[in-house]
Amino acid sequence: MKSELRPRDPGVPPRATLVAADAPSVLRTMNQRLLFELLFSSGPVTRPQLARLSGLSQPTVIAALADLENGGLVKAVGHARTAPGRAPMVFEVDPTVGAVVGVDIGRVWLRLLVTDLAGNRLCQLDRRNTAKDPDTMMDAVVELVNQGAEKAGIGPDAITHTVVGSPGVYGADSRQLRFAANLPGWGRLAVAAALRERLDGELTVENDANLAALGEYTYGAGQATRQFVYLTIGTGVGIGIVLDGKLYRGSNGSAGEIAYLPVGDKRPKPRRGGSPRGMLEESFGAAALVQRAKSVGMTGPLNAARIFTAARAGDDRAMEVVLAEGRALAFVVASICALLDPELIVVGGGIGQNLDLLEASMAEELARLTPARPAMAVGDLGRDAVVVGAIALGIERAKEAVFKAKIG
Repeated sequence: MKSELRPRDPGVPPRATLVAADAPSVLRTMNQRLLFELLFSSGPVTRPQLARLSGLSQPTVIAALADLENGGLVKAVGHARTAPGRAPMVFEVDPTVGAVVGVDIGRVWLRLLVTDLAGNRLCQLDRRNTAKDPDTMMDAVVELVNQGAEKAGIGPDAITHTVVGSPGVYGADSRQLRFAANLPGWGRLAVAAALRERLDGELTVENDANLAALGEYTYGAGQATRQFVYLTIGTGVGIGIVLDGKLYRGSNGSAGEIAYLPVGDKRPKPRRGGSPRGMLEESFGAAALVQRAKSVGMTGPLNAARIFTAARAGDDRAMEVVLAEGRALAFVVASICALLDPELIVVGGGIGQNLDLLEASMAEELARLTPARPAMAVGDLGRDAVVVGAIALGIERAKEAVFKAKIG
């Protein structure tokens, strides 16, 4: 694992962030914010370099940088190595001014990552999700966050922003999660409100596929694209959509809930304690894969990982199941192409990360279904895609919070 997260260069254009302002104090704040963002994206730089990057005058840079330094957001880290003469001072954002926590709530695992504002990893924890009901799952999440803060060497009150990734769609109006079919009872709990009562700092609850897309866009396989789809196939099936460099959630936050597309051969069944899975998820998710394996005579404790391991080892029955899954997933990919026409489809999840075994039969079926030939790649972040995406979102919101707290 890398010890730090380094995002794409956001390409802040000179002067483009600035707009005309009548009040000098407003313009000063805008200059401070611009330099703060440039220091994040460009790393340690000198005052002359900041002047060139921002398009601001040298005196303006000196004044704004002094304000940031006095506010504790920026620090001097030595002198640049230059030609003979007085070496200019180098400045960078003080990453310890805030801390961010990312949490991934999955059906099987709870994952946590703690970083500072520069993305330096302070602690990472994975725990099996053994919760039997929403209340014990809430307890487990809170306990994990507190453990992470302790191992990171920070107090809970030092956490600036926590981002929790979960299946389903969080409704700010209802304060509940919808479409969380794989976490029975979770949707009945006012998740964000309950967590805010027990955790310090600000909190965001976001769909896990959306966060995985944001993680791959910021740090992983989607960095070279402005429009791509992250397709997760595992216990659940869903997509996160990045359009023109921005996460697309739809009018009610449910864009990407493709589990509910009427595609496949299995009708949703009522499920005790939770909403039914969608038709597509019933047909192509991990549970359907296991059922196919049993239907061809595979025995023993079965899950997606064991089936793909057996296929790689040359088990003919397992390979038959994998090839059938690839053909089935061609319908998912064809639907994505018809609706969104993305530059790239990044694939993840317990099933999706085995794209090398799936793509032959998938490509064959795609040729019959659609003229589209999408570029596809396995995600770079693997099982950490959601929690890393949570950190990406958390850092952006924490930056805003610490700037307002220190500068105003």
